Amino acid sequence: MHLIEVMDLKKFYRSGLFNRQCTRAIDGASFHIDRGETLGLVGKSGCGKTTLGRLLLRLIEPTSGKIFFDSKEITRLNRREMRRLRPRMQMIFQDPESSLNPKMRTAESIAEPFRLGLRGRMSRSEIEEKSLELIDAVGLNAEHLNRFPHQLSGGQNQRVVLARILAIKPEFIVADEPTASLDVSVQAQILRLMMDLKSEFGLTMLFISHDREVVEHMSDRIAFMEKGSVSWEEGLNSIRDIC
Repeated sequence: MHLIEVMDLKKFYRSGLFNRQCTRAIDGASFHIDRGETLGLVGKSGCGKTTLGRLLLRLIEPTSGKIFFDSKEITRLNRREMRRLRPRMQMIFQDPESSLNPKMRTAESIAEPFRLGLRGRMSRSEIEEKSLELIDAVGLNAEHLNRFPHQLSGGQNQRVVLARILAIKPEFIVADEPTASLDVSVQAQILRLMMDLKSEFGLTMLFISHDREVVEHMSDRIAFMEKGSVSWEEGLNSIRDIC
């Protein structure tokens, strides 16, 4: 069953005061992502991958086209309706430290979704218990709870981001180059963690990267993007040939 379905999605940007030049960031993308699947999106920098990921979550508005989430056309929803839907879809950004509040300790960051009632009202003891469960799930420990983002490594901050996202219990995640800013030695650890969490929590994912080997490792299917257009290849060998 499709969790995400995209039909003829377009995003154009116009620039210039008099000569209104048009940049076709996304030019007629159509695809689907099945529930529980990871779709890999590979392409060079600047080809529109991040724009497409943001469009799927309606962090930016499309020029035209349709986006369906769980059979509901989200391109027709108003702001209030999208706000109710948003906990079910989340995004992992490239730079984990910039995704976290620099004034919040790890424990506060992970507990924030619970305090905001995104999973229903919970007591303080319940919040602490759930936060500790998530800390353990992402491979951190109690000594990290009282640290600020600048006191943690890039890999540790990305684990905190993952714990925050899991606190909301989303169904769909857009992972936009989630290991791009990390050291090579840490990248493999985070990728393995993401695969384990996907299996444990039954997540559906769009995994975005310019690194075809990483995409091949993480994905059930692969799409290739170039100049705003999405194309499909049946096997991994053809992806290597294109890249």
